[in-house]
Amino acid sequence: MAALVDVLRRAIEAEEPVAAVTIVRGEPLGQKMLVFEDGRVEGSLGAPELDERAIAAARQRLADDESGLSPLTEGVEAFIDVFARPPHLVLVGGVHTAIALGHIGKLLGFRVTVVDARERFASRERFPHVDDIIIAWPDEALNAMRIDSRTYIAILTHDPKFDEPALVAALSRPARYVGAIGSRKTSQDRIARLKRRGLTDEQIARIHAPIGLNIGARTPEEIALSIAAEIVAVRRGQSLPPLSYTATMNRSENG
Repeated sequence: MAALVDVLRRAIEAEEPVAAVTIVRGEPLGQKMLVFEDGRVEGSLGAPELDERAIAAARQRLADDESGLSPLTEGVEAFIDVFARPPHLVLVGGVHTAIALGHIGKLLGFRVTVVDARERFASRERFPHVDDIIIAWPDEALNAMRIDSRTYIAILTHDPKFDEPALVAALSRPARYVGAIGSRKTSQDRIARLKRRGLTDEQIARIHAPIGLNIGARTPEEIALSIAAEIVAVRRGQSLPPLSYTATMNRSENG
């Protein structure tokens, strides 16, 4: 048991997502194991069937970012305690929509980072509430950043020289969400340029564009709300309308 506690402590210190599984009803009562997001397992509940079910339940809890009780077999229940750093919202472009979205992101419990090469846009005066401000070209910043399944990237500059390199960098990494601002026409024109940069159909299909849920948003604050709602839906595994690229492909395939 002491060894598992040490492993858990090191994982928490390293901000490595891990779930601690403890039998709280049934036998073996109190038995523990650790399940990491990358599939590694430490310890055992004492039976292959219990381990298999516990691993599946823990990985689902990690994906949902939510601790709680999970039944494993009839008469056996485990509490799965998820230890993970807060989800990370990366805002590319220090624009007005980013100011509002940064506020909303903090209210939702995200760590928020603003990235912009233009220091006059990415300043503490404009973003006093965010955790980090990075003054750099967005693609360089993203390539140097830790990006994983807890990372949500909103690309907001509406300028191809910033947006498109940022999309190339973002789509080469396992971010949970990648959204890009722009009208449907802008998004489709951008797709053609991204394909010339070498992105695959599969990568391009990950882009949420036009960004945000269609709620008729007009002001920066309303647009930020629509983006935040889309991010929450993705985080919680809710179904969304087809992404613009997928929908366009389907229309072309269907004549």
